[in-house]
Amino acid sequence: MQKKILIIEDEQSIATLLSYNLTQAGYETVIANDGREGYELALSEKPSLIVLDLMLPSMDGVEICKELRMQKVSIPIIMLTAKDEEFDKVLGLELGADDYMTKPFSPREVVARIKAVLRRSEGMKVEQQDSGASEIKIGDLKVFPERYEAFMNEEQVEFTPKEFELLVYLMENKNRVLTRDQLLSAVWKYDFAGDTRIVDVHISHLREKIEDNSRKPVFIKTIRGLGYKFEEPKAV
Repeated sequence: MQKKILIIEDEQSIATLLSYNLTQAGYETVIANDGREGYELALSEKPSLIVLDLMLPSMDGVEICKELRMQKVSIPIIMLTAKDEEFDKVLGLELGADDYMTKPFSPREVVARIKAVLRRSEGMKVEQQDSGASEIKIGDLKVFPERYEAFMNEEQVEFTPKEFELLVYLMENKNRVLTRDQLLSAVWKYDFAGDTRIVDVHISHLREKIEDNSRKPVFIKTIRGLGYKFEEPKAV
């Protein structure tokens, strides 16, 4: 069965070029030239992956990504932008995008990235099915990896998909010092060429959600010069 790729891109020439190359690679494609139309197609067409431009009419790529993740739609997303700004990159990934490409790019590279993201996505589903850990509990924090749910003191805490995956990985590796590069590789499964600020931003958000005082964390400790370590809070 052909995998369906939704292309949300307002530049018709780019959308047509991407569609042609993806069709040649064996994918079915659906094109939306407007943000709102693209968002609705993402919900109705249920594609295998979305190629999403950042700057769009009526609803931009950030809004679309944010809304889909809030709706618990876990379709992989590759974001496209004409800007080469660190803020855009971090923001896109923070909101739950799976990869990020800056224009201009070669259609062949986009096809290669799509194949890689789909492989990772399918591999993650298999890992979740095979995982014996239905619940992980450390201190008052409890997570259910298969259900994408987390609770602190029995109250549910909401995380973006990437925040949740990072949290689970840290908890599964309790008491191990993990470098930023290790976390990038394990959670994002892509080499962002040393853009470790992506990790720091996510760690900061996790602390805000699970720590009583994010400036004096008891769960996620910073190991200066190395990375981070998840610990069991010490009894007072």
